[in-house]
Amino acid sequence: MARQSGLTGWLNPLLLTFWVGALWMTAITASVLFQTIPDRQLAGQVAGRLFTIVSYIGLGSGLWLLVQRLASEGFSAFKQGLFWVVLIMWILVLIGEFGIQPLLAQLKASALPNDVMQSVFASRFRTWHGVASIAYLVECLLGVWLVVKSR
Repeated sequence: MARQSGLTGWLNPLLLTFWVGALWMTAITASVLFQTIPDRQLAGQVAGRLFTIVSYIGLGSGLWLLVQRLASEGFSAFKQGLFWVVLIMWILVLIGEFGIQPLLAQLKASALPNDVMQSVFASRFRTWHGVASIAYLVECLLGVWLVVKSR
């Protein structure tokens, strides 16, 4: 994002760093949880909560960055690659948090009292979990690109 003065001069890079850093740290933490906690359901619950927190960080940060860019640049913001990368990341957060995560939660609830991976829903859960993982990875990689390009 272009250099600005005042509040947006320091807030924009701070929010971007917070969002992208949280994405990567949560991915690392989730991996550690599954390696450390023997109960995979518990590890999944903790990781899921962390991913939800990161989603809300992304929703707030992304919305601020998009609105601020539109307010400062007007319609020319639509001609900027950085604007579109933030928008794509923000849309990925929306899809993940309000589309895929509720579906995964429903599959888990339908499997109760069994673990979803020990149920007839295991295949669908794996598929949607894979879609969510790919979307998250794309968001992480776009975030790195955004941090590098916005310097």
